[in-house]
Amino acid sequence: MSEASPAVLERARAVRLAIFDVDGVMTDGTLYIGAQGEAFKAFNILDGHGMKMLQAAGVATAILSGRASEAVARRAAELSIAHVVQGSADKVADFERLIAAVGVQPAACSFVGDDLPDLEVMRRCGLAVAVANAVEQVKQGAHYVTRATGGRGAVREFCELVLRARGQLGASAAV
Repeated sequence: MSEASPAVLERARAVRLAIFDVDGVMTDGTLYIGAQGEAFKAFNILDGHGMKMLQAAGVATAILSGRASEAVARRAAELSIAHVVQGSADKVADFERLIAAVGVQPAACSFVGDDLPDLEVMRRCGLAVAVANAVEQVKQGAHYVTRATGGRGAVREFCELVLRARGQLGASAAV
């Protein structure tokens, strides 16, 4: 994991709601389209466990994605992610509805993204995170850039950053 500055650790300590984009963050961004038009996505098991560790530590988790996919709905259910917004045409408006529903302020939120549609939401969050393979503008707008790429450990790296900042990394490992 990259060394996080004291300012990033302070932001990570304040996170109460961790929001994730899907394609390029929870996956590597590759879409496999089957003969019947169905989309297949590959999710990293270590990333998923990181999300469960966050939940066990009292951090709410959410998905905010521009695409809609049954695979995402199934993965979210497996991970007990209660807040799932798919097919978002306006991520900022959906972010505002999401934080109102959860009852948190933007400063208590993090967003992990990779592409331009994520940037405005990231700018509103207390902790903006870009995965290593994010587009350059997103990296420049982030407080923290992961060493790992989307779908290949970036989510887990982020989760461990938050847990470490909160002094809860060891306490959450047995989920």
